[in-house]
Amino acid sequence: MPRIRIDLAYDGSNFHGWARQGNQDLRTVQRVLEDALQLILREPIALSVAGRTDAGVHATGQVAHFDVPASALDTRSIDGDPRRLVRRLARLLPEDVRIHRCEFAPKGFDARFSALARHYRYRITTHPRGALPTRAVDTATWAKPVDLQRMNDAAQALIGLHDFAAFCKHRDGATTIRELQAFTWHDISTEEEPQLYEARVQADAFCWSMVRSLVGACLVVGEGRRDDAFTRSLLSQTSRSNNVPVAPAKGLSLVQVDYPPAEELAQRAMDTRAVRSLD
Repeated sequence: MPRIRIDLAYDGSNFHGWARQGNQDLRTVQRVLEDALQLILREPIALSVAGRTDAGVHATGQVAHFDVPASALDTRSIDGDPRRLVRRLARLLPEDVRIHRCEFAPKGFDARFSALARHYRYRITTHPRGALPTRAVDTATWAKPVDLQRMNDAAQALIGLHDFAAFCKHRDGATTIRELQAFTWHDISTEEEPQLYEARVQADAFCWSMVRSLVGACLVVGEGRRDDAFTRSLLSQTSRSNNVPVAPAKGLSLVQVDYPPAEELAQRAMDTRAVRSLD
């Protein structure tokens, strides 16, 4: 049962997130991709993914894997080479899902548990016009002007290993302890896109709704609705805070997933599965 790694991108606008929703007849990225793979390989396919993005969230650097009998790859069109799946999938998949590459995964690789870090980008404009029409799909709008330095200060207060319960939607049995490795704000305005900002967020992992809540918390500081100590004060809370707005989904994209060298993949997966603590 070889393991196949898939690197992919998608426009999340018309998806109900990444994950299949039980028996519900909802369009999700996982469902669309699994159905296409099963049609090609004539085997049941179960994908595991690095980041389970929410409805409306995009990805340019998503990573997933699946296991399949070697015999399923031994067809005329694939001839044992999973790289040939890229062309086959391009013909079957809708235009809002594209596959960068398919390849045999190294021993010990797990798209979710072997990951060292996930990188997200969040684009938002404060221009009264709103987003440029050609970027309206991946650029959110904020109604008030913001102070970039105040947002960066608010973001820096959150760096490190913390319990981010105030920023996460509750899930039974799931921890909210995460290591936020980088969080910065940048003015990326151009003549065509004035008052345009980008948040760059990196962590070992994210809990449900965390990135959009981190962004929302900084935005309310940047517009002056909250004081400079707001984000730091949230780290002492043990449940989701009603004072933290969740930024719109369409501004968020998963752009990269980092993995250790091949010889460290299995150990990383084992370490990630361990129970997290702040010690």
